[in-house]
Amino acid sequence: MTESDSTATDPSADTSDANSSDEETREEPAVDLGLTETETEAETEAEPTEPPPPRIEKYFRAVVKMGGSDLHFKANAPGRVRLRGKLRSLSGKPLSNARIERMLYEIMTDEQKENYERNGSTDFAYQLGDSDRFRINIFRQRGLSSMAARRVSREILDFTQLRLPEAMFKLADFHAGLILLSGVTGSGKSTTIAAALDYINATRPCHIVTLEDPIEYLFEDKKAFINQREIGIDVADFPSALKYLMREDPDVVLIGEMRDAETFDAALHAAETGHLVFGTVHASGAAQTVTRVLDLLPEASRDLIRQTLVFNLNAVVCQKLLPSIKEGVGRVPCVEIMFSNPSVRKLIGDKREDELPDLLKSCYNEGMMDFNECLYQLLETEFISMNVALAASPNPDELRMRLKGIRTGASGLIG
Repeated sequence: MTESDSTATDPSADTSDANSSDEETREEPAVDLGLTETETEAETEAEPTEPPPPRIEKYFRAVVKMGGSDLHFKANAPGRVRLRGKLRSLSGKPLSNARIERMLYEIMTDEQKENYERNGSTDFAYQLGDSDRFRINIFRQRGLSSMAARRVSREILDFTQLRLPEAMFKLADFHAGLILLSGVTGSGKSTTIAAALDYINATRPCHIVTLEDPIEYLFEDKKAFINQREIGIDVADFPSALKYLMREDPDVVLIGEMRDAETFDAALHAAETGHLVFGTVHASGAAQTVTRVLDLLPEASRDLIRQTLVFNLNAVVCQKLLPSIKEGVGRVPCVEIMFSNPSVRKLIGDKREDELPDLLKSCYNEGMMDFNECLYQLLETEFISMNVALAASPNPDELRMRLKGIRTGASGLIG
């Protein structure tokens, strides 16, 4: 969440004013990763005395050096790197399909190659030295290979270091129930969950089991005892992992992604039987998260599951990452936080989750907040620009009112 920015010629150079509208529209110059033509092509015929490192490592190391968050390859196009949330083209020649596949197949297992050839997509992780990992998705488009690699630092930052609200520490105080993290891909959900799990790891003697595809952050045992299971390596698939989960005597469980009814049903069952369960969902807000998980289920069972959710949902956190204007800060999280209090449970039970956004506004004293409140705080602390705040706001007019000291709540104006 704190990736530093870079320019095309000097990775340590400062960027131009983030408030400038010109920056939003002008075409960024290509980024030079500092690789020579011979390094990128790696076509030498001489037999090396020692096996050389995988060709793709040069790209990964360059991305780490300049503080990028993602690396993208697409056949017959220049590569791209994400800096401060924006994709920038790499200098140099376009990458051929054969070259992309050579680089990727060099770091893939036979099973991963077979899975890719069969399904047209596969996920895996690559450890770069002792510090950084890359979560890699290789996928086929128009018959050719593309790659998206997300950089995951080995260092696990806490909520304060991630510049998350103090209320986030409450997530780690629960001992049973369901906690859902939502947001689009690349919004920092995994980083936030890692902070919560590491806090539990440091403060509670318990057993933590993670089911991930692939494993991102690597945990070391502190007070807790942690087992991390990677789909496709440690267990065949999510259904198999979920089948045996309860036999592994977990206290805390991370289910990497709520993808289907079976996964959510297993997570809810674990929460119901006294376990603390973290899961991720692709949704744009707290209310949409509740709707999203219910939409995963067959319509005939939704009413029963809804009531189970009422009693077992602890919290929903929806997250975005925004470019910062503060020196030395790449991006900052903007969050919507909802804890289950009696009013939240009643609205969910009565199928009135569309009213949850208004309820959040009247529960700030309980640690809850909507996106506009978080944006207001980020503006007040000068982490983001007004342009960024208004673009990220679900209701810009309401945000403008908040900046004038006017708050709205579930029952209208409250201050």
